[in-house]
Amino acid sequence: MKVLLCSSEVVPFAKTGGLADVAGSLPLCLKKLKVDVRVAMPKYSCVKAAGTKAKMGKDIPVYFIENEGYFARPNLYGTPLGDYPDNLDRFSFFSKAVLELLKKENFKPDVIHCNDWQTALIPVYLKTIYNDDPFYQGIKAVFTIHNMAYQGTFSKDEYPKLGLGWEYFNIDGLEFYGMINLMKGGLIFSDFITTVSPTYSKEIQTPEFGCKLEGVLSKRKDCLSGILNGIDYDEWNPETDKELARKYSARLSSDKVYNKVALQKELGLKVSPDVPLLGAVGRLAGQKGFDILAEKIDKICSMDLQFVLLGTGEEAYHKIMQQIGAKYPEKTSINIKFDNTLAKKIYASSDMFLMPSRYEPCGLGQLISLRYGTIPVVRKTGGLADTITEDNGFVFEKYSGDALLAAIKRGLDAYRNRNAWQAMVKRAMEYDFSWGNSAKEYVKLFKKVAG
Repeated sequence: MKVLLCSSEVVPFAKTGGLADVAGSLPLCLKKLKVDVRVAMPKYSCVKAAGTKAKMGKDIPVYFIENEGYFARPNLYGTPLGDYPDNLDRFSFFSKAVLELLKKENFKPDVIHCNDWQTALIPVYLKTIYNDDPFYQGIKAVFTIHNMAYQGTFSKDEYPKLGLGWEYFNIDGLEFYGMINLMKGGLIFSDFITTVSPTYSKEIQTPEFGCKLEGVLSKRKDCLSGILNGIDYDEWNPETDKELARKYSARLSSDKVYNKVALQKELGLKVSPDVPLLGAVGRLAGQKGFDILAEKIDKICSMDLQFVLLGTGEEAYHKIMQQIGAKYPEKTSINIKFDNTLAKKIYASSDMFLMPSRYEPCGLGQLISLRYGTIPVVRKTGGLADTITEDNGFVFEKYSGDALLAAIKRGLDAYRNRNAWQAMVKRAMEYDFSWGNSAKEYVKLFKKVAG
């Protein structure tokens, strides 16, 4: 089985979000399952590797698509002011270059695994421009949606840049309310579509989560499934994590408290091993539930607990959280920045981890917190619904500040029963959301699609 995984970002070479983690972890697990897997991505200025080829793991080839005018820029997709205006040119070039690369390398995969709108033209080109070339005959395309909200939409005036005939710019092709929609092209022209959790694959077939493509997805529901993302259990491991004040395991989960005390000291919080510590790490945005958190944050912080926040996002939430930090300096630490080391310390030191998302395709934060014995408080949506139950967390359904507050109160009540809490922490750490099981699902799917 030969697979080419294409992604606009891949750890350790370039990252803006969870897509890079998936694209960096999945190939390593596929390789262990005897898949001849290779990776293709743009060569951004942040890519430190020399030349057009590098390796992941011991022997997974990574191909870099070079174009100084398109990719040698400070950011991957745009600046704080907005997307790069030539993103259509950049990623249509990337898509064609990936297909040309296969011929040049004489590598004919059974399946090309495309991820998000930046790679959505690959299945389109495979079935149109390259359709009559014998080399590409029989290559199948699997398209994975990581977040329906980002679709790659562009003005109709730019359509000629794609090199496609106008017969593909219609309701059954790339046309979307008078615009070009690259993700729509990927959904229609792929042989199979996956999302990053089973629940999200059902949610996106509804108007609430489908972002106006629910009709296309419903039409293709027989070729659509959800495979849960995993996390790298070597990277996220409290038994070996060098960032921790004290390493610990499920067997010695009581040692976790030493990390809490160390973080309290580091962040200037009142040192108190017994006070419940709530952590939140991520993008400060409405999608992540920061609107309902902001609505109740004053009430939450007036309770007997401490709260640590790390992340950046929408300016309105920066201000609200900074005001809370000023109001409760002894019991809150508000960190408006991106800091990997601090993130690990928060995962390891907190007692509970807040993820009140309005929608969450998969979510990695809850998987990481389980690994570190930190109990998630989540809304029942997407991948959160697939991974967190009352056995390993606190779940609420209605998207409201009151429902979030009630879940936190349930968590605080449970925390007071120390023996039961310690048993829950141990149970959480024994869950396995590593890539192993998910990679097997992908292999099964690739074999089915390749026929």
